[in-house]
Amino acid sequence: MSEDQEIVDKFIFDIRAGIYEPDDKLPSENEVADLFKIPRMTVRKAYTTLHELGYIYSKQGKGSYVRNRQQQIPLVLSNVSFSKKMIELGFSYQSSNIFCEQISHNKKIYQFLQVGEEIRVFRIGRLRLIDGRPIAFHISYVAESVFDDIAAEGRQITSMFDYYNSKGYTDYTSTTTEISIAFPSKSERELLECSSLIPLLVLESGCVDERTGKVLEHTRVLYRSDYFTYIIKPSHEEE
Repeated sequence: MSEDQEIVDKFIFDIRAGIYEPDDKLPSENEVADLFKIPRMTVRKAYTTLHELGYIYSKQGKGSYVRNRQQQIPLVLSNVSFSKKMIELGFSYQSSNIFCEQISHNKKIYQFLQVGEEIRVFRIGRLRLIDGRPIAFHISYVAESVFDDIAAEGRQITSMFDYYNSKGYTDYTSTTTEISIAFPSKSERELLECSSLIPLLVLESGCVDERTGKVLEHTRVLYRSDYFTYIIKPSHEEE
């Protein structure tokens, strides 16, 4: 293990053990270098990694401090609108539409939407922000055969659930959700303003109208893992 990685591991262990509390100031780079008899540049590299991993933050001219990782956003997987959940939790929340564009034929998505190759499918991307920070990226795939105005209206959509309600779909349910972990691509890092070291929680599922059984969308959501805590209800607990 390299020296900078040893420093990273030590501070992560100390932070998790409560030796350093949220907003505590860490020793200076010079102090750590003197303590471990290593070059200051090695300590700087370790602190940069801790910052990219979301464990610390910097104050200009004052040093490095422990980030409060307890003040994270509870993520409950349910049929409730993500926008509605964030607002109900009292966060300063914003949803920004960043694109609506037709996709090339994709077998997996077309099969899920139950449409033929001749049907146009659009993807609508929304960036979710809390206190101005990007925390999640939602992509919805929608067939024009279900929503004939999606090409014109898609660029104005910030909440798919609100859009469905406006079309008379008020009773819908999510399909089985597939969860995976991925590291962000260059474009995803730029959108979510994160480093390549921050893993993303990727959720793929769909939305179906309960009354008609019609498939409304296929969804892919990317969550910054450092901004969320994940709540899984026990199987015996009522919804």
